[in-house]
Amino acid sequence: MIMSNNINKWIFIFLAIPFSWGCSQNNKATQESAQAMDSTGAHTDEHISSEVVISDLQYNAIGVQEGAITRRTLSHLLKVNGVLDVPPQNMVDVAVPMGGYIKNTELLEGMKIRKGQLLATLENMEYIQLQQDYLENASQLAYLETEYKRQQELSAAEISATKVLQQAKAQYLTTKARVDGLRKKLQFIGISPANIEKNGISPTIQIYSPINGYVFQVNVNIGKYVTPNDVLFKIVDADHLHAELTVFERDVNSIRMGQTVRLSLPNETKERLAKVYLIGKVIDAERTVRVHCHLEQEDENLIPGMFVKAFIETAPADQWALPSNAVVDFEGANYVFIKKKGSQGHEYDFVPVNVTAESDDYKGVQLPDEVDPEASTFVLKGAYDLLAALKTAEGGDHGH
Repeated sequence: MIMSNNINKWIFIFLAIPFSWGCSQNNKATQESAQAMDSTGAHTDEHISSEVVISDLQYNAIGVQEGAITRRTLSHLLKVNGVLDVPPQNMVDVAVPMGGYIKNTELLEGMKIRKGQLLATLENMEYIQLQQDYLENASQLAYLETEYKRQQELSAAEISATKVLQQAKAQYLTTKARVDGLRKKLQFIGISPANIEKNGISPTIQIYSPINGYVFQVNVNIGKYVTPNDVLFKIVDADHLHAELTVFERDVNSIRMGQTVRLSLPNETKERLAKVYLIGKVIDAERTVRVHCHLEQEDENLIPGMFVKAFIETAPADQWALPSNAVVDFEGANYVFIKKKGSQGHEYDFVPVNVTAESDDYKGVQLPDEVDPEASTFVLKGAYDLLAALKTAEGGDHGH
């Protein structure tokens, strides 16, 4: 085991030496080559990237495999950006129907709450006055109802004048309407008329959560006066989180319902899958359209508003493709290793490409114009080992 580790160390050193020379000689060409890739992937510079040279020993130790690029039918990948969001019914602004002072609240942002849970208690003299008006009118209504029935009996027996009956009826119906209105007002602010008839007047009202979810925002503190126009809390139910993607007008026609979407969050290596669910019908001022996507697997750790990068798999097309491990990611760009033309040894050019499609095992690539795919030999296996040595060589080169 010790001998094996030593051999690996020597192989790593041998790899670093030729890379150091190749990188220093061609680093400028690499930068110019990468900058020359235009938005369509066309390569306009005559230079090809850094040259990599390894020995037979290094070649065998890495297990490099060379081969030709092939044509495969893969879905085109449309790169877009967006954010995570929730449907309107899953985000609630909590307000009060009648102003008051915050007497108590224990909510903090991020707290998980359930439907019907107490959010805050408010107090106000107006709550007392409203309940008092209701009780007084309810008591008066009972008397007026009795008087109205008595006048009906007297009128039927022709003992009382019709005018007296009409006055009793008007007073009864007016008070009844007033009581009904006050009852609805009490119910609207969360006070039970039956409760105050039984237990008396209360100076406070309670605010309860209308949904299950998380506290997204807290805008109040104890003692603060709030009005019906103020938002006390924002509550979000993230159970149906979706991705809202922004697609440019020129790309909209290639998107269809049900297409697969590959999502990734900042600083996250794993990929999440989604499906196109809705395609917007309005083009905004920036000439973009909103595309609504449903996640295949929900995650309670995701938060609305998170930025996402996405690839939408559009209609399949026949294109040049390489095994996924043959395409390496270096400093935010994609590269492949191509055997140097006329080389009898193990010399490779480090060439920038655009990834146009992707499957589980293959990636569609768009090569620079000067590369003839049918006449080129590609590194199909071992590309990441070559890249690791290249990074090491560049690090040593920068130190000089």
